[in-house]
Amino acid sequence: MTRERSPRRLRRRDRNALIAATLTVLSMTASGCVVVHGEREVLPSATRAEAAKALAAFTDAYNKADKAYDRSLDAPYVTGALADIDSARLKAGHANSPSGNANHTPLKLTDAKFTIPEKAGWPRWFLADARGNKGGNFRWLLVFTRNDLDQRWRVAYLTLVAPGAVPQFKTDKDGWAEAVPADSAQLAVAPRELSHTYTAYLNSGGKTFADGPNTSGLRAYRKGRVKQPGLVRQYIDEPLTRGDYAPLALRTADGGALVFFTTHHYEKQTAAAGTSVPVPNKDVRALTTGEIKQSLTLESVADEVALDPTASGTVSVLGRVQGLTAAKGE
Repeated sequence: MTRERSPRRLRRRDRNALIAATLTVLSMTASGCVVVHGEREVLPSATRAEAAKALAAFTDAYNKADKAYDRSLDAPYVTGALADIDSARLKAGHANSPSGNANHTPLKLTDAKFTIPEKAGWPRWFLADARGNKGGNFRWLLVFTRNDLDQRWRVAYLTLVAPGAVPQFKTDKDGWAEAVPADSAQLAVAPRELSHTYTAYLNSGGKTFADGPNTSGLRAYRKGRVKQPGLVRQYIDEPLTRGDYAPLALRTADGGALVFFTTHHYEKQTAAAGTSVPVPNKDVRALTTGEIKQSLTLESVADEVALDPTASGTVSVLGRVQGLTAAKGE
């Protein structure tokens, strides 16, 4: 465990440097163009105190939104895949229970560990790894991002992994981690390509990914559901990589990377003539447009976390959270 410098000195130094690096205008050309060099500065994305404060703020907002089934209460604290999944969940909850969530149990995140990369440019981001009191015996991995110094920290990725699955990260003498470039050629799959590669694998298989519940297990599950008496299922998988859905990767101690990435999915259920699509549950119905006659198309978003080794290895998908975002009946 590395020795941490004085929190007061660290906060003062990092904040002053970050403000100066981001906002200071160093020169102005005769044509009136402003030249800003702050994007070149390599700095910790946040102090550890700021990371802890961001986690507490998110948890508080998440609990308020879940209790009231009001997505406006935590909308400023989520983005990317999590925003899509959480917004749809709360929308369905409100439709079915306008007075709020009678089964609300506050989320508690304890034993939090923060991995903060030192990097240049935006977005700044960091990983929070905590024990949650929901969802079973898992570690909750939350990736916080922001695109400007004045923005609030938001959670873009939330995945659950088994205890002990989180790898050791490469850190410097002060404990700061290393962000891996999206186009890194040192890995089995460049982070930028991981969403494309994974969705292609779900369709065609291959040897890029290690066997597991989120890879070979998911393919086998789908295969068993494609054709059932009176019902056919079709799956379409798409990469999702732009903006707040962009992959984020941390260098592991062994030279590989832990990569967070997003995918987009459709499942179309079509009933045979003379039969009907199984009646979906009330949460699905709350997100459904159109009338369910012979088919129902479910749209969802998933965020995944994977161990991406050096070029000679296979990728292991450690965790995956998929949430329905919309449905259409026809």
